[in-house]
Amino acid sequence: MSGVHEILAVAVLVTNLLAGGWGGIAWLRREPSIAFWYLLRVAQAVVVVQVMIGLLLLGGGRSAPDALHVVYGIAPLVVALVTEAMRVGAGQRELSGVGDFEALERHEQAVLARRVVRREMGIMAVGALLIVTLALRAAGTGGLF
Repeated sequence: MSGVHEILAVAVLVTNLLAGGWGGIAWLRREPSIAFWYLLRVAQAVVVVQVMIGLLLLGGGRSAPDALHVVYGIAPLVVALVTEAMRVGAGQRELSGVGDFEALERHEQAVLARRVVRREMGIMAVGALLIVTLALRAAGTGGLF
């Protein structure tokens, strides 16, 4: 199973780098991207599977190459959860000043929705790129590189 863990380590790096880069570029261009959300969800799923396999390896008696490896290995999951909470909070803050969204004109609704999506994309793109840095450190402490 450690071979799968190593393959998933590369997958965590690639999927999160792709999602973070795609989201960052879309954020800079001020254009919402549907593809970003699909990439992000795949990247998050890979992180969850990677952490679960790592924990199974530890639970099965295999010792971690380094205690820091466990910390850096679990940290991406924590980052994914925290950024999801931040994303929800950002959307709520953006909508907090609006009394009745349905009462707004259609154009105002669209502008507000784009602002919410852009803010959420920015938060999640930064989170994905942070996961890349943590995964690189985990790979380094695990002897992958």
